[in-house]
Amino acid sequence: MLQQTPVARVLPMWGKWMDRWPTPAHLAADTQADAVRAWGTLGYPRRAKRLWECARAVVERHDGRVPSGADALLALPGVGDYTASAVRAFAFGERAVVLDTNVRRVLARVWNGEPLPPTSVRAVERELADRIAPDDPASSAAWAAGSMVLGALVCTARAPRCEQCPVVRSCAWFAEGRQGLEEAPRKTQAWHGTDRQVRGRILALLRDADGPLLVEGRAALADVEPGQVDRCLESLLVDGLVALAVADRGLVELA
Repeated sequence: MLQQTPVARVLPMWGKWMDRWPTPAHLAADTQADAVRAWGTLGYPRRAKRLWECARAVVERHDGRVPSGADALLALPGVGDYTASAVRAFAFGERAVVLDTNVRRVLARVWNGEPLPPTSVRAVERELADRIAPDDPASSAAWAAGSMVLGALVCTARAPRCEQCPVVRSCAWFAEGRQGLEEAPRKTQAWHGTDRQVRGRILALLRDADGPLLVEGRAALADVEPGQVDRCLESLLVDGLVALAVADRGLVELA
């Protein structure tokens, strides 16, 4: 839920989710459509699909208990290196290198003197992160959590609070005068009118519907070009988030 979504938006939904599905077995017993519907407006609904698929895999392969091994975690649907490392560190207290955007920014500034990390994770970053992390599993897990919080609350992307930073005296970027941040490209992501927004609007219609729905021609999508509606519907079908309820009649429902 926290992937590409702020904590403030996630917390209310996470609470509702855990009340309804406290274990993987509870989630696996319901349908994918239930998971996508409960996902609400968190965005990137494929995460809900993957989470439901992951719950089923945990039940089928691990008797309903989330595994602690890296290989077993990586074999689960929707679980990549970051998620597997986070689960190992925070759920099981193991030594695992957790590299999210906030941690990468701390490493870039404190150790490398760079204003922001590269766009994608590089091998040299992983080597640095592994070298820095304490050998003791408990201390390593604490470092992983602490560095994430430091990046999220203090060593922020555009307005770092260096005066509050506990490692400012060791920070190479601060020592060099905090150079380069003003020249660093800013991330801008269009939203209104994009396929991603239209996909979300289609899913919202289907979440609120009592049954299959003919999406084309709906008043709620009157401002969207028919071709874009068709394209977004097709992509939702390909992603397995919606399904045809009646063949050749255009009726769709949550998969």
